[in-house]
Amino acid sequence: MAKILAYPLSVIYYLCFGIVLLVFHVIQWICLNLFGYEAHKKSVSILNWFLMRCVNLLGNRYTFKMNENIPDNVPVIIVANHQSLHDIPPIIWHMRKYHPKFISKIELGKGIPSVSFNLRHGGSVLIDRKNSEQALKAIKDFSLYIRNNNYAAVIFPEGTRSKNGKPKRFQISGLKLMFQQIPEAVVVPITINNSWKLFKYGNFPLGIGNNIRFKVHDPIKIDGQDINQLTKEIESIIVNDIK
Repeated sequence: MAKILAYPLSVIYYLCFGIVLLVFHVIQWICLNLFGYEAHKKSVSILNWFLMRCVNLLGNRYTFKMNENIPDNVPVIIVANHQSLHDIPPIIWHMRKYHPKFISKIELGKGIPSVSFNLRHGGSVLIDRKNSEQALKAIKDFSLYIRNNNYAAVIFPEGTRSKNGKPKRFQISGLKLMFQQIPEAVVVPITINNSWKLFKYGNFPLGIGNNIRFKVHDPIKIDGQDINQLTKEIESIIVNDIK
């Protein structure tokens, strides 16, 4: 019965999702070109609020357990497991105070209304996974940008999304490079649960009636830590809370 109901709800979702992306593509362009970074950043935050409301149309809800111990005016490196594209809007919206920027694959930098525009112009970095030299240089430049502005970098070390909720082994080379480049930053692990269930039937219909949960763990200072041990600790914190 749930899968049958998912068909019409998915049609409504995709219609609203597409409209939101198209409308905010124009809004982002206007905000960035006429009013600058702050206006564009606010438009992106509101865009992601609307994207979350689209997911609500499927009978899904978000639970975001924020952590009040994250310090202000320091660079932040957000590290999370990755279950679906719907992992991203709640992080952008709920962590908007920290100006979250993403490490993303270069293929997402074109062809997707709103999303590609923000990745290209909003301070995120696009890396070519097939070109390690380009990727390393891009991450170094991105780290400097995060450090100079006290923004938040968001990285999904699994690389690709888990289709069944079971975490993949973390690929830590980019993570370790960022730790080395921004030793004064704090790391904020986030555990995501149930996001994968939106795609348990595939792209159509979408899963309905799920509680997509985010838990923001205590921040960890990088300075003075053994980087290899730190990456293991972060992976353990995230993975141990996946249900």
